[in-house]
Amino acid sequence: MCCNDCECRPLGFLIGLPFALLATLLSLVGAIIWVIGIILSCICPCCFCVAALINLALALIRAPLHVIEWFTSKIPC
Repeated sequence: MCCNDCECRPLGFLIGLPFALLATLLSLVGAIIWVIGIILSCICPCCFCVAALINLALALIRAPLHVIEWFTSKIPC
C-alpha cells in the first residue's frame, strides 16, 4: 500500500472486488501456465523462452493483489 496516513479504504476495496475476482481467475490460468513452464524447463533447461513464460505466469498469479492495491490507492480518504 502507500505510505500516507490513510490505509483503511473500504470503498476502494468494495469497488475493486469484482475486478479482483476476475484477476483471481487469471491467476489460476497463470498457475497452470507456471506448472507447465516448470515441467518444460525440467525437460529442456536450455530454453530461455520458458523462463519468460514462467515470469508471465508469476505476474498473472500476483494480479489480484495488484488490482486491489491499485483500486484502494485511487479512492481518497
